[in-house]
Amino acid sequence: MTVLSVNVNKIAVLRNSRGGSEPDIVRAAAACLDAGAHGITVHPRPDARHVRADDVRALAELTRSRRVEFNLEGNPFAPPREGYPGFLALCEEVRPAQATLVPDSDGQITSDHGFDFVRDGASLVPIVAHLKSLGCRVSLFADADGASGMQEEQVGRAAAIGADRLELYTGPFADTYSRGGAAPMLERFARYAGLATRAGLQLNAGHDLSQDNLGAFLATVAPIEEVSIGHALIGEALYEGLDRTVRRYIDILEAAG
Repeated sequence: MTVLSVNVNKIAVLRNSRGGSEPDIVRAAAACLDAGAHGITVHPRPDARHVRADDVRALAELTRSRRVEFNLEGNPFAPPREGYPGFLALCEEVRPAQATLVPDSDGQITSDHGFDFVRDGASLVPIVAHLKSLGCRVSLFADADGASGMQEEQVGRAAAIGADRLELYTGPFADTYSRGGAAPMLERFARYAGLATRAGLQLNAGHDLSQDNLGAFLATVAPIEEVSIGHALIGEALYEGLDRTVRRYIDILEAAG
């Protein structure tokens, strides 16, 4: 079964909007785990606009005590600065179960594209090797909606980098699904997933996945080891509560097999 890692960045956004310590990001993460989530994801950014380095440390302790996965996302090329020691330094300190590399610029509101493995591959190789030496599973954020030939070239270069997984950036799928007529996009994702699996790469997926579209995605694109969901899940929880919302996602994953 595909597992669920809940991204709790949005809890930190709400806390930071007021200052202080409420809502408590560790308590929220614990509530997600109590409801059946299989892990916790955070994506600390250099400007500390949501998750901070101290949150990363506290959540690492929580997930270790619960014996569940901690997935740390970030751009390994972003330089450290005051309050942000850098992505690799955080990984060296907390040793997440999974390190997901994302090519975000400092000013991006959210992740909106994957790596170009042809252009970035040589730079990623030593970083991936270092993270694996720390005991981290390594996943690389990937665009899956290109033409067939482009997909084959990108997957081939990605496999040569040495990562364990690719995380499919599902924003384009979610966008087309919301407007109707997502079948062609799903076919592209399924084709990419097949190429990646044959190249020996496992697959994660994330970005704009929701209760509305997750089942359709998993029914067509397989095998997906893990989905990382935050924005939609936290938004939906405003109406139905965090516990019930997480349980609904687990139901979708179980139904998908």
